[in-house]
Amino acid sequence: MHTLSQESTEMHEGAREKIAHFINAPDSSEIVFVRGTTEAINLVAYSWGIHNLKQGDEVLLSLMEHHSNIVPWEIISKLTGFSIKYAKVHNDGTLNYEDFEGKFSSKTKLACLSHVSNVSGVVNDVKRIAKVAHDHGALMLVDGAQSVPHMPVDVQDLDADFLAFSGHKMLGPTGIGALYGKKALLEKMEPFQGGGEMIKDVSFNQEKGRCGISWNEPPWKFEAGTPNIAGGIALAEAIKYLEHLGMDEVLKHEITLTEYALKRMQELKKVTVYGPTDVKLKCGIIPFGVQGLSSHDVALFCDNFGVMLRSGFHCAQPLHQVFKLQSSARASFYIYNTTEEIDRFIDVLKEMEQF
Repeated sequence: MHTLSQESTEMHEGAREKIAHFINAPDSSEIVFVRGTTEAINLVAYSWGIHNLKQGDEVLLSLMEHHSNIVPWEIISKLTGFSIKYAKVHNDGTLNYEDFEGKFSSKTKLACLSHVSNVSGVVNDVKRIAKVAHDHGALMLVDGAQSVPHMPVDVQDLDADFLAFSGHKMLGPTGIGALYGKKALLEKMEPFQGGGEMIKDVSFNQEKGRCGISWNEPPWKFEAGTPNIAGGIALAEAIKYLEHLGMDEVLKHEITLTEYALKRMQELKKVTVYGPTDVKLKCGIIPFGVQGLSSHDVALFCDNFGVMLRSGFHCAQPLHQVFKLQSSARASFYIYNTTEEIDRFIDVLKEMEQF
């Protein structure tokens, strides 16, 4: 109980309120601080999934999911016996909505879907899938890692039951992120981890020789231990900056860059772009390959000229299987990128083709 601790608490909880406002969550108590999207999805899997999914139940995923939205469900399915169904993805990387919706049944308890693919940049209509899920009495989890930083996201409009995202993808530091969960769900869920802060009371019973424990209220019930105070406050500052720019403007800038890059990449003879090239279907991400070179060769070559790419599976191997690729190189854009940088990128690719 001293000035600095009170100030830091106010700033930390103020950050929670800022995040809630940013994604239009009804209440700041619906925002749980986590290390990132991965921990957020694991929290849902272990706090909700293990206690609510049993043999005979089904969880729906798509083949474009990041491993963070696949692996936790595969792990706990072995513990509780529920089944997982994977919706198909078209050859151009877009979601097969008919296949996804056709897999819903009375057995479906949860649908999980990326709002934006981290490989192709395809934007999914998660609001449409959420409605189908709710019509079947199922919940909807949205992986917002690639959408919250890049476009306006309104959890009430989407009617998402859970939404996860990371701070480092939106100008914030690493090691901080948030899980949005509807309050009624969070109140019924069990804690993810045990320790300090997440309890209301721990008392020793002399007769039983055991400690009785009662949980804290959400969101603190899910935030065991010393919180990442600096991370939460820094994420709020990043959000303030993005709000100042306007998320509509952020998306508009990315679409402009993506459209320009795709047009210039048509000049290249040995470069193949994967996924859709219609900017109405995607944002800010272009996966591609160069004939005769691995994605790592491409990334290393570009790195020598100061052009930074991502190479490999991008933690989404099933989608690469759909594309029939061993790996891919990926160019991605954000608010700090310019058309001049894209021109430099194209020049490097042209030199690579000659090489």
